[in-house]
Amino acid sequence: MAQERWLDVSDLEAPAPLVDTLETAETLASGEYLRMLHRRDPCLLRDHLDQQGFGYITRNQKDGSVQTFIWRIGDAEAETAAHTAAEENIP
Repeated sequence: MAQERWLDVSDLEAPAPLVDTLETAETLASGEYLRMLHRRDPCLLRDHLDQQGFGYITRNQKDGSVQTFIWRIGDAEAETAAHTAAEENIP
């Protein structure tokens, strides 16, 4: 069963959200995905994730925050769980 890891970087100043997210993503084990909460779209993160072999989905929330779901490319279990979590009604 896939496991979700949670990282809230919404109160951090740049570049801490980028650095913390990449460091945490690097520690993902097989079957794990990361749900990262940020106060805005983490646009600089995407190129880094692409280059380092991660897949991701970004969802805007009603409160203006953004959640990004991150998994290792090739980890089908984590990818499926991340997609399912991203489609849920998230506050």
